[in-house]
Amino acid sequence: MAVASLPSSLRASLGSVIAACRRLLVLGIALVLSIGLAACSGEPPKPPVISAADLALITRQAEGFLSARDRLPDLADLVNNRDWTFTRNLIHGPMQEVGREMLYINQRLLPADRPEAEKLAANLKNALAELDEAARLQDGDALRKAYIKVASGFGLYAQVLPDDVKVALKQV
Repeated sequence: MAVASLPSSLRASLGSVIAACRRLLVLGIALVLSIGLAACSGEPPKPPVISAADLALITRQAEGFLSARDRLPDLADLVNNRDWTFTRNLIHGPMQEVGREMLYINQRLLPADRPEAEKLAANLKNALAELDEAARLQDGDALRKAYIKVASGFGLYAQVLPDDVKVALKQV
């Protein structure tokens, strides 16, 4: 069926639809070109940075984390003396907030750094749980092995802290 054989009102509507489709097509092409030109503007992308507010929160949480890490010599003495009760007291007292502090730090790190930080945080929390369980069971060999994992976990996690935080705290 030819367009000429259609009633004039239908031809006018069809003409309007075709004109609207052309305008939409031109608009779509213009949008694609503008996005393409903006993406190829020649300026290198800026590397992601941690905001000042996030850096302040990380620093505050890192202070608590490092304070718990500073208790490792006390924990080593308790482990060496097989002091089951005070080992557990230290884990459930001064070191109790380490998991929460690492969680808050991890949430504020750059997205690329989060998976590694989360893995190290989980390893440290598991090592603390193993240490607590070894003290509860009064298993000296397991206690010593778990302490090594805890000390290593603190050291490894401290390395994921941003350099600005390390400089600000001068302890890592």
